[in-house]
Amino acid sequence: MNNMIPEISPDSTPADILRAGIEAADGPVSLACSFSLEDVAIIHIAHQAGLKLGVFAIDTGRLNEETYEVADALTERFRLKIDWYFPRHGDVEALERAEGLFSFRESLDKRHECCRIRKVEPLSRALKGLAGWVTGMRREQSVTRGKLAPIERDELNGGILKINPLINWSEDDLIAYTEAHRLPKNRLYSQGYRSIGCAPCTRAVKQGEDVRAGRWWWENPENKECGLHRR
Repeated sequence: MNNMIPEISPDSTPADILRAGIEAADGPVSLACSFSLEDVAIIHIAHQAGLKLGVFAIDTGRLNEETYEVADALTERFRLKIDWYFPRHGDVEALERAEGLFSFRESLDKRHECCRIRKVEPLSRALKGLAGWVTGMRREQSVTRGKLAPIERDELNGGILKINPLINWSEDDLIAYTEAHRLPKNRLYSQGYRSIGCAPCTRAVKQGEDVRAGRWWWENPENKECGLHRR
């Protein structure tokens, strides 16, 4: 990959970062969409700015019904084409037959194996042929994301560009934007969820907890990544 990482000024907007990343990638770029508020905002930002951005989603087989509702709403509102990727069914069958349905709660290694099968391997297929991909990660979300760059090279996925347009947004910024534009919103947010993944690995957060406290809540904060965003 010869695409250079552009300089991004501290006052760049998400649209500026997104545009710079897409131009630098000089090839197909897609958003990895989990239908979070972040991803919904990015879809709207790209749409408003007239940027060419694909969208793909990974159906792990254990998503909440409310997540599919957001996908359907986005498809309707933006005439959006979503490229869906699924785990290899043979790997899922082997895992559940050998380890049961909730092995991911037994140890960090077993949780990583479940995430590898359901998320990481499908991601590797989704990224094939892309020059860059976009995430909704924000620095404020957790200790694992505090040093994010607006645009970085993803050496774990062939050196393509990884674009993080919302890194400087607070949760308040995000909510204000999505409400101002009346964007689709997962109904679980109104039930106390602040970060939504697979149903058995996500819960509502308690007062005073950080944004991602409801993800894999039985683990230490420094371990709370699924492998999609290894650093």
